[in-house]
Amino acid sequence: MSRVSYSRPPPFGSVAPPRPTSFVNVCRGRPCNHGGVDAVRIDRWLWAARFFKTRGAATDAVLGGKAHVNGVRVKPSKDVRVGDRLEVTIGDLRREVVVREVADKRGPASVAATLYEETPESIARREQHAAARRLARPLGADLGARPTKRDRRRLDALRRAQRR
Repeated sequence: MSRVSYSRPPPFGSVAPPRPTSFVNVCRGRPCNHGGVDAVRIDRWLWAARFFKTRGAATDAVLGGKAHVNGVRVKPSKDVRVGDRLEVTIGDLRREVVVREVADKRGPASVAATLYEETPESIARREQHAAARRLARPLGADLGARPTKRDRRRLDALRRAQRR
């Protein structure tokens, strides 16, 4: 039986030997980038592009039919590629974007903004929606002031009289 020898790391302070040159990223004689991705799942891309705070929320939105790729409802496992047209509905706002880059990791907001380009129609619709929300009255504004104790007692008496 021969003994198996395991290689040890170099001693502390010494320099590691250089890597062999045969591990250069070359495909058919041309440099390539296998580390980059050309397609990524739609739920992961929506999360990386910061449309949703969590990947689970992005998955739920896609399952709920809130995301369409090139006009077709898709599943969360659908791959998104550069040039695809996405329609994403968040709340009551629908955004149309064109994928400019794909990413499978979430980065800073400045990087996420470069992953897509919003269509001019979508930008106009979003600005119109924001203006309408600013001009709308707040919830409960039509109810008037809060009832006083006296008003509450009168309402209770009225309700009791209607039950009889």
